[in-house]
Amino acid sequence: MLGIIVQLLLSWGLVWLLERKNLSVLGLMPTAGRLRSFLLFFFVAAIICASGFLLRMYFAKQSWTLNPGLSWQLILEGTWWNLKSVIFEELIFRGVLLYLLIRRWGALAGITISAIAFGMYHWFSHEVIGNIPQMVITFLTTGAMGVVYAYGYAKSWSLYIPSAIHLGWNLTSSVLFSETVIGNQLLVRVLPDPEVTLSYGEYYFMKFFPFVCVILVNFIMLKKMKQVEISNN
Repeated sequence: MLGIIVQLLLSWGLVWLLERKNLSVLGLMPTAGRLRSFLLFFFVAAIICASGFLLRMYFAKQSWTLNPGLSWQLILEGTWWNLKSVIFEELIFRGVLLYLLIRRWGALAGITISAIAFGMYHWFSHEVIGNIPQMVITFLTTGAMGVVYAYGYAKSWSLYIPSAIHLGWNLTSSVLFSETVIGNQLLVRVLPDPEVTLSYGEYYFMKFFPFVCVILVNFIMLKKMKQVEISNN
């Protein structure tokens, strides 16, 4: 939490120094419209992410069961960990720096630079440095998500939409289906997995459909949104 406070202070100092503005450029003040957008994009991302696990149940016959060690404290800790992670990343990659990039070089350049930085950042957070194939996959997947997140900020001049997509995806995969470094949460996979023979088509559809879908659906939703003017923040 201290790190997020430091981020906010540094962000305020930077935007004040360069633009004589404050953190209102991040669109942090809750409004009815922003909250509606947050809920919409959060649930769309969560449902699409969950569809990937449903595909794994259907094609690969994997199954999940309720965590026998489940407790409210465990879920709250997992949720809080994800919330802090999302806020930390959003403030870096879709925060004041993206605002300044867009203002100076335009939305396309700002979104591109933000997405490239986001993809490269995950080389370190996913600990894949040196593994070239994995670095390429990580860069392409997280960088593509970074495009959607940055576009969400550029379209709304607010962190609510990118945070909603980011949090909806992360909470579903890590807290609901226990698939990240924080360990077992609500549901845990039943092991060992059954031996199933899949066609190439089934395998790649199961693996990439949710990812492609979350990018396309959110991009289309954002494209149809009315552009918010920065002067409204």
